[in-house]
Amino acid sequence: MRRKITSSLLGIGMVGASLLAASGSAQGHGAPDSPISRQQLCYDGVVQDCGQIEWEPWSVEGPKGFPARGAADGSICSGDNGRFSELDDPRGGAWPTTSLSSGQSLTFKWNIRARHATTNFSYYITKNGFNPNKKLTRADLEPQPFLTVPFGGRQPGAVVTHTGTLPQKTGRHLILGVWTIADTANAFYSCSDVKF
Repeated sequence: MRRKITSSLLGIGMVGASLLAASGSAQGHGAPDSPISRQQLCYDGVVQDCGQIEWEPWSVEGPKGFPARGAADGSICSGDNGRFSELDDPRGGAWPTTSLSSGQSLTFKWNIRARHATTNFSYYITKNGFNPNKKLTRADLEPQPFLTVPFGGRQPGAVVTHTGTLPQKTGRHLILGVWTIADTANAFYSCSDVKF
């Protein structure tokens, strides 16, 4: 009798552990922390009242194909994911910024939680005259990314870095990072507030 109960408890424990592991790994994928992104600022507690993104900064996943398709205007920073709409709120232009210099070399760093086959990483920046008090739209962005890193379907490592040269800019801007997945219909989106 004792053996049956022990076996049953062991079986229940293994099922519970499996469910916990499965649910935990499905929650996160990847997010940049250099330059620091809005989702990382929320996760670190630097910015308050961020909603669910405080616990899932790596999950800003939305439809791929940006800029022709993908996240809708006004919900680009959240990847068109309503669970993370706080990322689209301009907060009166009060998001903390990373100080940068025009033309400088900058290393972008992503922490990857789930290693997806990858098409590329692309980085867009807002046009001069960008208004940080309104939600981001395609019309606010330069039409072409200033840096694209092709991956050819390979899986990234746990930490991914790429270095690129920043365009000539002045004032406050947003850098949009888009990590396009090769074998799903989605991409990961991230906005970083910067000041030149």
